[in-house]
Amino acid sequence: QVQLVESGGGSVQAGESLRVSCAPSGRLFSIHSMGWFRQAPGKQRELVAGITRDGITNYADSVKGRFTISRDNANNTVYLQMNSLKPEDTAVYYCKLVTWPAWGTSREYWGQGTQVTVSS
Repeated sequence: QVQLVESGGGSVQAGESLRVSCAPSGRLFSIHSMGWFRQAPGKQRELVAGITRDGITNYADSVKGRFTISRDNANNTVYLQMNSLKPEDTAVYYCKLVTWPAWGTSREYWGQGTQVTVSS
């Protein structure tokens, strides 16, 4: 069974930094991409940052220049370094893993979510 274990969330003040981690476990094949999504109360879930198997990254406009997504290829752990945090970054952050083997079907796996709270 594939599981995504998230850690690193917490409460910080505006301007401070936080790093969240996502560590996959279980039997994995053909990782296509990994990413971070977030959802705040009363708002739609949105993509924060993603990284492909080849290392191509993309970011939401609201976090460009402040957040950095990276991956440890040795264990497939993905990180989201969040700098210069703002109150509007407050949300539950979810890790997403997509596998897509050749001639197969894609599958999505989600972490349980980790709360990030930024106060002013």
